[in-house]
Amino acid sequence: MSNRLNSKRGLIVGGTSGIGLATARRFLQEGARLVIAGLDDISGPSAVQELKTFGDVSFFACDATSDTQVAALFAETAHRLGGLEIMYHVAGISGRRHGDGALHECTEAGWQVTLDANLKCVFLTNRAAVRQFLQQGSGGTILNMASILALSPSPHFFDTFAYAASKGGVIAMSRQAAARYAAERIRINVLCPGLINSPMAARAVSEPAIHAFLQSKQPLIPGPGQPDDCAEAAVFLCSDEARFITGIVLPVDGGWSISDGQLASPDKNERCGTVC
Repeated sequence: MSNRLNSKRGLIVGGTSGIGLATARRFLQEGARLVIAGLDDISGPSAVQELKTFGDVSFFACDATSDTQVAALFAETAHRLGGLEIMYHVAGISGRRHGDGALHECTEAGWQVTLDANLKCVFLTNRAAVRQFLQQGSGGTILNMASILALSPSPHFFDTFAYAASKGGVIAMSRQAAARYAAERIRINVLCPGLINSPMAARAVSEPAIHAFLQSKQPLIPGPGQPDDCAEAAVFLCSDEARFITGIVLPVDGGWSISDGQLASPDKNERCGTVC
């Protein structure tokens, strides 16, 4: 490892499983000191012990849709680490089980729950991070998680209207803030994953029709990406190697956004799943 994040103080919101947990591991391997936040504790004691073998890491429980809990999280993080240089927001939901779906099927409850979990929480954590960076007066780095569905819809299998809208909102908010705070040396960028083999995408990854679709939709693998594919991109964008980069939206999608994807069947009953 090259210590690209040597002694940098970081917070990963949503770092207890999948992409967030893989990123936490890589951040620690690259020398970061880290706080991980999530609704639930890190998945299993073995994961906790593994992360601690790589470096300085703590966990705090936080509901990122709560202003008071987010404020407490950032206060705890600044106290624990003595400041903050990196904030990576990974947390989010698919929304399907709450009523998200195609526009004509999406319920108001599904819409609201999905936007709260995927957009409101990004607003709250980004606002808290910018306030912390401005108070420190030393700049900082924010990385937000969106989705390739915000840029390249694929409604045959992935028709979740509120989810796509929320991830599009993450991109718009991030670019607005990147423009506003560049002069304060605060960098804000976005990752847009394709279908990644993570707990949130478990149903989509296990569907045979979607697996066949990914052979041509994400042809670089072909198939679902791995959490480490996103983690490596996150390390770069949060390191000093990317010090001249802000406001970018980076697809990590195996070719999704430039590939048609060949449907094996026109059966509309196969519509399912969500890209994480």
